[in-house]
Amino acid sequence: MDINLERAASQINAVLQGKIRTPHVEAFFDEPTFTASYVVHDPATKAAAIIDSVLDFDQPSGRTSFKSADAMIAYVEAEGLNVEWLLETHAHADHLSAAPYLQEKLGGKLVIGAEIVTVQNVFGKIFNEGTRFARDGSQFDRLLVDGDKLMIGEIPLIALHVPGHTPADMAYIIGDAVFTGDTMFMPDYGSARADFPGGDARQLYQSVRRLMKLPDQSRVFLCHDYKAPNRDEYVWETTMLAERTGNVHVHEGVSEDDFVEMRTQRDATLSMPKLILPSIQVNMRGGRMPEPEENGVSYLKLPLNQL
Repeated sequence: MDINLERAASQINAVLQGKIRTPHVEAFFDEPTFTASYVVHDPATKAAAIIDSVLDFDQPSGRTSFKSADAMIAYVEAEGLNVEWLLETHAHADHLSAAPYLQEKLGGKLVIGAEIVTVQNVFGKIFNEGTRFARDGSQFDRLLVDGDKLMIGEIPLIALHVPGHTPADMAYIIGDAVFTGDTMFMPDYGSARADFPGGDARQLYQSVRRLMKLPDQSRVFLCHDYKAPNRDEYVWETTMLAERTGNVHVHEGVSEDDFVEMRTQRDATLSMPKLILPSIQVNMRGGRMPEPEENGVSYLKLPLNQL
């Protein structure tokens, strides 16, 4: 029996029955990285969480900027919100996190899944990080495991561990809203890749199937959209019913073996995300840059022939 999933389903049903307030979700889409970030808040208490923020990064020049994060700050301030949590669904490979900048400006505790330590160990070796790089998750304020519960004002959050895309992926169920990270995409686009170090297509299938047991009316908010064929607009919100019945990669009736075969073949054709090397180095540090060298400048490494 999956007790934590049952608790999440019960929470969603309680919202649908009017026993728990519905959280307000505001999306911010960053087209250069195809990333949807979110501000989620309790309308009554104004307590809020920020999920999967984006730090603007120009790779050719090595310059960072804060346009995307500043848009979130402006919204938070205009709505009079109190940010309690800065949530990461995983250590992203396609964009840099703006969490430390947002924390400086707005407060809140930085949170990620406890398996970030696995990611830190794997990529600590790939980037040949020395002993100054802690591999214990201490760059984050709190590490969550499956079933952990937080509160956003008076609205509960339940964390579910959904590995497969990476070992550390977490889904956050806030009221009736399900934030899946990269575990699944829009029904017409399918699923995330599972070929990064520590990824596993079979685990990904099991994680998706687990989430699909949540109530049909669950609001599902995705971390990315890339415009599926024959669709001209970016979309990042759907329902669990739409995912379960219509996801082109993993709808009802698709077996685990068939999914693994499809995902493995598809992943073999994909190039690495263009920002994977800077993103992982920063995100495994909780969104912080590597320690400056003697000249006061931080440097990102480019490991050759490793990925």
